[in-house]
Amino acid sequence: MSTQKVFKTLRQVFSVNPALAPNQGIAQNICATLKNSELKSLKSKNLLSDLNSDVIHLVLSNPDLKVQSCLYFFKFLQRNRRLCSYKPDLQAYVILVCRLLTARKFAEAKIMLNSVVVDNNLRSPVSVVANLVDEYDYGKRISPKLLDMLFRIYADNELFNEALEVFDYMKNNGVELDERSCMVFLRALKRANNVEMLVNFFRQMVDSGVQITVYAMSVVVDVLCKIGDVRKARNLIDEMGGKGVKPNVFTYNSLLDACIRKHDMMDGNEVAMAGIDEILGLMESNGVSHNVATYTLLIEWFYAIGKIEEAERLFKEMCEKGIKVDAYAYTTVINWNCRLGKLKRAFELFDEMTEKGLTPTVQTYGALINGVCKGGQMEAAEILVKEMQDKGIEINLVISNTLVDGYCKKGMIDEALKLQDVMEKKGIAADVFFYSSISNGLCKLKRNDEAKKLLLTMEEKGVAPNAVTFTALVDIYCKEGDISAAKSVLREMERKGEHPSTVTYNALIDGYVRKGRMKEARKIIDELECMKLMPDVYTYTSIIHGECIIGNIDEALKLFGEMSNKGLIPNVVTYTALISGLSKKGRSEEAFKLYDEMIEAGLTPDDSVYSSLVGSLHPTAA
Repeated sequence: MSTQKVFKTLRQVFSVNPALAPNQGIAQNICATLKNSELKSLKSKNLLSDLNSDVIHLVLSNPDLKVQSCLYFFKFLQRNRRLCSYKPDLQAYVILVCRLLTARKFAEAKIMLNSVVVDNNLRSPVSVVANLVDEYDYGKRISPKLLDMLFRIYADNELFNEALEVFDYMKNNGVELDERSCMVFLRALKRANNVEMLVNFFRQMVDSGVQITVYAMSVVVDVLCKIGDVRKARNLIDEMGGKGVKPNVFTYNSLLDACIRKHDMMDGNEVAMAGIDEILGLMESNGVSHNVATYTLLIEWFYAIGKIEEAERLFKEMCEKGIKVDAYAYTTVINWNCRLGKLKRAFELFDEMTEKGLTPTVQTYGALINGVCKGGQMEAAEILVKEMQDKGIEINLVISNTLVDGYCKKGMIDEALKLQDVMEKKGIAADVFFYSSISNGLCKLKRNDEAKKLLLTMEEKGVAPNAVTFTALVDIYCKEGDISAAKSVLREMERKGEHPSTVTYNALIDGYVRKGRMKEARKIIDELECMKLMPDVYTYTSIIHGECIIGNIDEALKLFGEMSNKGLIPNVVTYTALISGLSKKGRSEEAFKLYDEMIEAGLTPDDSVYSSLVGSLHPTAA
């Protein structure tokens, strides 16, 4: 219906309805005031005292009043609610939205319609909204636009059931469905991780005759791939191919990513490589070229499986083909070079990246900082932190944890503690890894009291302890000789659902050994196996050391034999304890035999071993 016909209909409403006569007079006075742009005089003329919903509807729908004046009036009422008891109802909103759409003021119409959607008192079934549009006879030109906009707004607000109601109404009433709006809904479902509804809605799109593009199909394929349902994704690609929708590089990248992630979880390299080769073959046969994301996925994959030369070759190929390498691709290669200890190459890539005008991200700096920290180059790490902060990039929790770990491994515990103060000032909340790193660093420096205090105050700061931090506490108490407190921590650990590991029990064994309580220490090996935990080289070494201290050499040798039977390889400490024990007993031949075995195993003895061996040749008389 033309705008002239709409205005004609509305004029009839004003002129022939006797029931509205009193309200029409009030409405006409308000309209006259608004035409003269005298918003303030609405108060002085006392025009708001007789205001009601019918008056407002008449004002807003008056064809002689410009839409901008209607909008000003509506906002004026919202700002001055104390002057009138009227609260805009759904009909008022719909009238104004229709007028805004007629005037092609789409942004303002969307804001107004969004107000309806987010207000539980205004939100109504789509049929009610559609009937209001028809009541004012805005015609077929406005109704589809309003319904389409309503559908999108529901999607944006994650009101998915209401959006589907609009979709069904449009479909059942022959209103054409816009594929772009359906894409808005698909993306909203993807963001909300509502996989089931997303797949079902796509099927509705297909069945309803909505024009399906490769972009809509790719959204569904990507979601299916991310949940590991690659077969369903492949079937969908085949089905849509039969309908003339061909996959693009984004579709194939989703399949590649899924194939690589499936390898990480279960498949071996050969199985995964076969899947990757198949996807690359499909891309080639369909004339789909690789983009930067394709190359980045492949580069990451080859680095992960140890094919470093192939990863480097692909990166070089990408650059040579003129594909615009982005910051993410550079960061991937920089990160892997740092992890492989190739810091020189990593910094060369960093310089190359910045020379191309690419801005390093916090992840780029994080990779470099991680690399230098692992190499013990804390001064270099501090320089990088300053550089990134000068560029307006602030440190995050990951970088903070990297720095703390680096400081603690270098014995720079005071620097780590200073960083904790910096984090608090920047509003970065320390996590359990942060506390674990500092507590371990304090323990290495024999500052057990500080470590214990730090761990005991974690929960006060909202950080729940995990198995690692509980184990650290058990170890501290055992080193202090407080076995009772250590076992209390163990019980608390189990009560909070954290399962003790072999490392936890090793700390307890060490505590018993220090007390000379060997019977209890040996019992833990049986307890470990009952809990389906395997004793390791440290478990046996600790008990062997204890037996040697109290002179039970034969028992220690028996345990040493058990280690071999269980496939455990003795370390320097294991051999040193036994050689020392045998030497003290004057059993020099056995001690030297173990020494030869130790050398054959490629282990380097320390001075205490030589001293023990020399002592075994001249045992002290009893």
